[in-house]
Amino acid sequence: MRWTPAILVCCLLASASAAAGASPCRLCDTGEGALTTSTSTDAKPMALEVKTSLDFDRVILTGPAGGTATLAPDGGRHISGALAALTGRAMTGEVVIRGEPGRQVRVELPQRIDLYGFAGGTLALTRISSDLPLIPRLDTDGRLRVRFGGELFVGGDAEGEYRGDVPITVDYL
Repeated sequence: MRWTPAILVCCLLASASAAAGASPCRLCDTGEGALTTSTSTDAKPMALEVKTSLDFDRVILTGPAGGTATLAPDGGRHISGALAALTGRAMTGEVVIRGEPGRQVRVELPQRIDLYGFAGGTLALTRISSDLPLIPRLDTDGRLRVRFGGELFVGGDAEGEYRGDVPITVDYL
C-alpha cells in the first residue's frame, strides 16, 4: 500500500481592480502608457482574501492503475479507481472577494492547476468547479465568498507532497 501524503494547493491569487491606482498594471495605471476604461475611477478597490487553501490532504494509492479523488465546492468527496482514504481533513479552497457593495464582478478560475512535488514529480488538478452564481455580484457589505474544488488523478509513483498556485482573476463589470 502506498501513501500519497499532503496533496496541497496553495492559493496565490491575482486580483485586478477597475479602480485607478489599485494595482500596478497597465490597465489600472493612470500614468504614461495607461489604457483607458469606461469604468468609474472612484470605484472601491477590490481585494481577494484566502480563507482556506484547497487541500486533498492524504490519499492512498492501492494499485498501479491509479485513481481519481474529487473534492466538490460543497465539501463532498469521491474516490474512484485504485485510491482510498480521502481523509476528513481534506478542505475545499475558499476565497472572499471584497469591493464596492452591489457591484457585479467577473471571476475567472483556471481550468487546470499543475502541482509540483518536492521530489520532482507532477500532478494535475482538473475540472475545477466552484459555487459561483451565474451572475456574481458583491453583497450589500461588498463581499462575495467563493468555494472551489476539483478532480485529482493520482497514478504511478506519485508519492510525495505536491503544491501549486491557483490564479484567480477578478474584475468589476
